[in-house]
Amino acid sequence: MRFEVKTDNEDFYKKSYFVFLTTLFISAIIIISNISIKLGNISKHFEINYLCRILIIDKSPSSFKKLSKLSNQTSKQKIWDFCKETFK
Repeated sequence: MRFEVKTDNEDFYKKSYFVFLTTLFISAIIIISNISIKLGNISKHFEINYLCRILIIDKSPSSFKKLSKLSNQTSKQKIWDFCKETFK
């Protein structure tokens, strides 16, 4: 006849492993979301610079429309002023 005693150490390790994995998963989600937000800001900045350079060379209406959406400026004069500020 075999006699076994079950200890609580096994439950403790399972619970701590679950807490560790949950913390790791939430941390990874937070880090990835922060990186994606920062990359979005960086790409918006470079797109504005690119469109301002194109606007200086070629004054097309499509460039004004794109810059208007990105910079929330409505008039062409405000867009010109915005582009002048970005190149200072």
